[in-house]
Amino acid sequence: MYFPQYRPRRLRASETIRRMVRETTLSPDNFIYPMFVTHGKGVRKEISSMPGNYQQSIDNLVKDCEEVHGLGIPAVILFGIPEHKDELGTEAYSDQGIVQHAIKAIKNKLPDLLVITDVCMCEYTSHGHCGVIKNGHVQNDATLELLAKEALSHAKAGADMVAPSDMMDGRVGAIREALDDSGFADTPIMAYAAKYASGFYGPFREAAESTPQFGDRRSYQMDPANGREALREVELDIEEGADIVMVKPALSYLDIISRVKQEFDMPVAAYNVSGEYSMVKAAAMLGWIDGERVMMEILTSIRRAGADMILTYHAKEAAKLLNK
Repeated sequence: MYFPQYRPRRLRASETIRRMVRETTLSPDNFIYPMFVTHGKGVRKEISSMPGNYQQSIDNLVKDCEEVHGLGIPAVILFGIPEHKDELGTEAYSDQGIVQHAIKAIKNKLPDLLVITDVCMCEYTSHGHCGVIKNGHVQNDATLELLAKEALSHAKAGADMVAPSDMMDGRVGAIREALDDSGFADTPIMAYAAKYASGFYGPFREAAESTPQFGDRRSYQMDPANGREALREVELDIEEGADIVMVKPALSYLDIISRVKQEFDMPVAAYNVSGEYSMVKAAAMLGWIDGERVMMEILTSIRRAGADMILTYHAKEAAKLLNK
């Protein structure tokens, strides 16, 4: 087909026809909303680097979940901020932990809202790393036992899905075995399968109070330069029992999302992370961009790359626009 017989602009002439031929759709059904829960009552502390997002006590968290549910967003993912931290992150797997209490409260009020839990140690450890420290290094195999305990404690509290984000080798298999052996064979695992050591996580570390106290996480999170390695990581997690595989971050790794979707016949999630969110908000506040338009363009690009679901701090704002 060649001009002038073929004129692509014919199918761009109006919003109606553009909508009819649109290849990629975006819906609140595609969103998972990240939330930060902390101890206390009446707490709703805005995260300075992430406008519109909050550290919240359980009472306010549940109210926020009611809004999320009302917007048609099917799921939230919880990150806990403990009252006390220690070397082994014991509140992460305590039956009296903040996330465990939050799960029960949400499911009691909103049984149809899917509650996913982040399974990691960094929010709970005094050193801010994602596992057990020995001689200044994160110990892979010793951490697996704690991650399995954490995931199991979430399942016992009523979590619908667990999402290990630590990037320890073998953690999906360890968690799958622990869940299966304890009667939770039906609890799905959404694995942070290709999680990169990214500079886009800065605002999240303020939100979750999880900045490492020494060093960095490059010995366990992936090198941003590597693509083929991501496919190996995803394949390993699938073999160990992951039900959904995730790429994190999303925007700078659209190629990885696309390659994972093409290579594996699995549901793919992508995390539109804090730094990506904050850049949009900051530029919009300065009047440099149309924040809503850029937000929707970014979310659509993540879907177009192949993500079935998007973890995003934009979820409520985007859902309101989509529901108009």
